[in-house]
Amino acid sequence: MPVTLEPPDPDSLLPIKGVTLGAAEANIRKPDRKDLLVIALEDGARVAGVFTQNRFCAAPVVVARQHLTMLDPDASIRALMINAGCANAGTGKDGIAAARRTCGELARLLGCSSAQVLPFSTGVIMEPLPVARIAAGLPACVAGLGENNWLDAAKAIMTTDTVPKAISRRIRIGDAPVTITGIAKGAGMIRPNMATLLAFIASDARVSLPLTRAAVAYAARRSFNCITVDGDTSTNDSFVLVTTGAATMPEITDAAGREYSAFRDGVTEVALALAQAVIRDGEGATKFMTIRVDGGRNEDECRRAAYAIAHSPLVKTAFFASDPNLGRILAAIGNAGIADLDAEKIDLYLDDVLVARNGGRHPDYRESDGQRVMKQSEIEVTVKLNRGPASGTVWTCDLSHDYVSINADYRS
Repeated sequence: MPVTLEPPDPDSLLPIKGVTLGAAEANIRKPDRKDLLVIALEDGARVAGVFTQNRFCAAPVVVARQHLTMLDPDASIRALMINAGCANAGTGKDGIAAARRTCGELARLLGCSSAQVLPFSTGVIMEPLPVARIAAGLPACVAGLGENNWLDAAKAIMTTDTVPKAISRRIRIGDAPVTITGIAKGAGMIRPNMATLLAFIASDARVSLPLTRAAVAYAARRSFNCITVDGDTSTNDSFVLVTTGAATMPEITDAAGREYSAFRDGVTEVALALAQAVIRDGEGATKFMTIRVDGGRNEDECRRAAYAIAHSPLVKTAFFASDPNLGRILAAIGNAGIADLDAEKIDLYLDDVLVARNGGRHPDYRESDGQRVMKQSEIEVTVKLNRGPASGTVWTCDLSHDYVSINADYRS
């Protein structure tokens, strides 16, 4: 049975005090769908983000980074503006000017400065941003601002996604109840390296700006930076964390305290759920695969081995076909670029099936056992390098005929 991802229950998505959302149809690329989103923030919200490491980064990434660093210390970010349908990447100086103009249009409507607006875009690369359409759609976004519009917001940022991605969690920090809600989009061009993936998480927790920044980096490393659909890092990847400070609690300022750990772990839980939803909705995906590598000398080499498996077209197509041609996994590990790797120490498991021991096929392994596992929609691959104490995990999907079709027809 193919992997499935159910749309979120609207009643499960919890409002965040200090955050309102409004979406509208701006006809940016396709008619009759909401493709423009405004997330408005009350004054005093702390905002932090991590962005794509692609050197050909999109104009909105450039502008958002600038606005986050140039903001007056006495001011705060008042809005996030997201459009689908046009990435505004590969558009040069004109694209940066266009992103700034749209920030100015929203700032005028909200009564703030343009530097208090962060722009985000997703869609086709190397097409000019339709500033006039966005400007025309912004009044409807602002008029529709409401705290319960998280599902509409998740739908408005979709491109090739088949399901909106949104999740909420309630946690306790000390005696205070705290809410965390987030949305994400992404199904293809996914190998975030913060980093087309966008994610926005908000919480009413009271957290200092330095620790809001620390939490978004921590969560990214353990969620969005552990997934891959096709190995392509988008020009537009952005993950933003907002803390409004509306919860009744003392401000979290101590990175070593239990309060910060509870907040950081709550944000990471939401980010990981969103990241895994992206993989489950991967373009053409029929299998959800967990690639776990144990026994490395450090986490980085474990991830390198895991990504070598997850990025291999030969491995991914074998899983699509439920073909236990598992020597492809060993070949991928050997191609991971790990210095002085001893192939004769490596063990390989497919779920609970021991496939290889000490670098070679285990005498008790039967191909029928491998095929039984590979027919499942959710599969775990475990590699034991047996050279150290570290481990690392990556989540990925298979590579199907539909992936090719979706991307061949993407602009039509």
